[in-house]
Amino acid sequence: MTANQHPSAPRSYLYVPGDRPEMLAKAPARGADALIVDLEDAVPADGKDRALALVHGWLAETAPDRTPEIWIRVNPGERGRAESALLAGPAVTGFCLAKCSGAEAVAAQDAVLTAAETRHGLAPGGIALAPLLETAAAVLDVRPIAQAPRVRHLHLGEADLCAELGIAPADAPDGPGGAALTAIRTSVLLASAAAGLLPPVGPVSTDYTDLDALARGTRALRDLGYRARACVHPRQLAVVHAAFTPGPEEVAAARALLERFDGAVRNGSGVITDPDGRMVDEAVVRAARRLLATSHPPPAPGGHRP
Repeated sequence: MTANQHPSAPRSYLYVPGDRPEMLAKAPARGADALIVDLEDAVPADGKDRALALVHGWLAETAPDRTPEIWIRVNPGERGRAESALLAGPAVTGFCLAKCSGAEAVAAQDAVLTAAETRHGLAPGGIALAPLLETAAAVLDVRPIAQAPRVRHLHLGEADLCAELGIAPADAPDGPGGAALTAIRTSVLLASAAAGLLPPVGPVSTDYTDLDALARGTRALRDLGYRARACVHPRQLAVVHAAFTPGPEEVAAARALLERFDGAVRNGSGVITDPDGRMVDEAVVRAARRLLATSHPPPAPGGHRP
């Protein structure tokens, strides 16, 4: 099974400020498929040491190999590498690299995590990385970033990117700046697929009160090939899950198509037609298998992470 078919890939990544112990305590029960504990933008500069200590203590009390997945967004540069060295452990699925500057930044984090895994007796390469593309330079360097060690998926950070490019943020392709962002989102999707990664994680929508706009924007991401989105508030989770979870009719149609195709293969033929009389080729079959692979949400809390 390739990375982009993984059945337990999260649909939602909920940001949690690293300096808010009361929010950290409640976060695992909020219903997100994955958490991103934030040590970067959500924490003021003079509070980062305190936040690091709080998150370190919280992780020490968190059981390993459980859901939701736990990701830590670390700061750029040397500070982020020091944060990763301290926090890497069995409870952490991976680290989100804020404002990733290029493949060399990923390689530097890889070296830090290799040493941490040896120190903790963990399987080599088990802790993943997720670079955040928040600058024009990072988007232009997306292919080597995607191919760097430990990268499981990419994130798009559109707020910083739009500010740098001078385009209006858009939550759907037909919104302001939508055409430019669709092109960027597509380039990141292509680089992810070429590197065998999970589909990229879509950007946050900071307006957690307009759930209709969130639903439209998330469906647009889904239609583009995205299968997950970051969230800033628990209210957004149900909307994001609904957009990225295949409906019963889609699942039934995909299962029926695969049963007919597998039956044709057993009878010595690799060609069938769908109910509308269109030929079903290998590409259609792959799409059906991918849909079924992602039709089940990750295991309930207490289960094992991938």
